[in-house]
Amino acid sequence: MAARIGYRWHLRRLMADKDMYATTQLGPLLAERGITLSREQVYRLVTGIPERLSLATLAALCDILGCQPGDIIEVVQAPAGGQPAGAADRFNRSDAARH
Repeated sequence: MAARIGYRWHLRRLMADKDMYATTQLGPLLAERGITLSREQVYRLVTGIPERLSLATLAALCDILGCQPGDIIEVVQAPAGGQPAGAADRFNRSDAARH
């Protein structure tokens, strides 16, 4: 059986580490770096688990948060019988629950 790979999305925790608690704080910072997202898109980016993410957006997030891509996205092996690859962090719903 092939290994199943998923990921954990740590954006919300990294924002909190920088005293950024409102999703509305992120939009203008992204815009300063040429990333234009609607308020709803920013909200989903922070509170959800993206299935797709442009490299430009990832680079902007890293610049804003002073981190590297591996700090935002943690690759993990899914538990046996777990979610299919790309199902993201469905087996770890929230950073907040762990940290």
